[in-house]
Amino acid sequence: MDSTRLKEFNYCPNCGRRFHDNETACAICGIKKINTTNIGPKARWQKLLYIQQDYPDNYVDETFLEELQKNVNVHTYKYWTLVRESTVISQHLSSMIIFIGVFIHLYNENLTENTLIFSSTALLVILFFIWAFKMKDIDQRFIVNKLGMVKTGILLFAILLSFSPILKTLTEKTSSDTIYALTVIFFIGNVILHDYSGKITKNIRFPDSLSINLAIFASVLLASRLGRDKSCDGNTQNVPSNKSVFGLLAFAVEWFALLPFFLRFLKKVSMKYYLINTVIFFVTAIALFIPISKIVIIIFCLTVFFINFICPVWLISVQKYKNQINGPWDEAKMKVFVNKNS
Repeated sequence: MDSTRLKEFNYCPNCGRRFHDNETACAICGIKKINTTNIGPKARWQKLLYIQQDYPDNYVDETFLEELQKNVNVHTYKYWTLVRESTVISQHLSSMIIFIGVFIHLYNENLTENTLIFSSTALLVILFFIWAFKMKDIDQRFIVNKLGMVKTGILLFAILLSFSPILKTLTEKTSSDTIYALTVIFFIGNVILHDYSGKITKNIRFPDSLSINLAIFASVLLASRLGRDKSCDGNTQNVPSNKSVFGLLAFAVEWFALLPFFLRFLKKVSMKYYLINTVIFFVTAIALFIPISKIVIIIFCLTVFFINFICPVWLISVQKYKNQINGPWDEAKMKVFVNKNS
């Protein structure tokens, strides 16, 4: 009976591994079998840190990774879904090209300041009615005082008009090369920091607020160049008119501060009209810039094609390398349940 018991409980005292009949030593730690013939089996290893167990600190049991889960919450992307969602980037790039095109046409006097002011006013009225009468159907948080909005808008544009004489001479002593270099830097910062999430929020959050400020400041720099640097018989023309500076800055405020919110609203209401608007932006950008630079249009089209059609393929191809590990060692995530009846 004793020999049967010794053979049945033939385990390594160091790692707990059971010996095979033909083994003379443990294959893991090298403990000889002859020294363990009187050693019974260890207690089963438990995944507990607060008890003393007969196993070394670096021991890894076979059951340790039984609860391991890989890529449990990973969302598998679909190509056309990614193409649709990436249009928010190409749409913002198109709006940037449109604004620069408007400035160049205004600078070259192909566009009058009266036309720009009229177009900006019409755009503002459209955005106001959408905000005031449609946003409440999307979210009750956006119910606002319409009269207060009108007063705020009038005050804002009155301030812009009154500061136009100052803004047009703000960079009078600065060279145009410096102005245009800073403008490029600020517009690049605007593209990088722009909020592409598509979430409708009541307040502008960082870094989107910084993105808007960069675009507005770049617009101020461009407005100060209107009417300058164009020679006629060796003489530089006069400084830009107050009306042209006001028109460009008013358009900039609407284009970079108000329009992105409208586009997020449009995306939530109707993806179909949002995509149509994206195509309209793209075509308008091309139409405005074709007389200016065909090279820029080619680069712009290639960039949009790469972002909308190549990058989704790239993302899907690298998704197979994703390896997200989950298990009982993860931190617990709190879930708050709100009783709607209370």
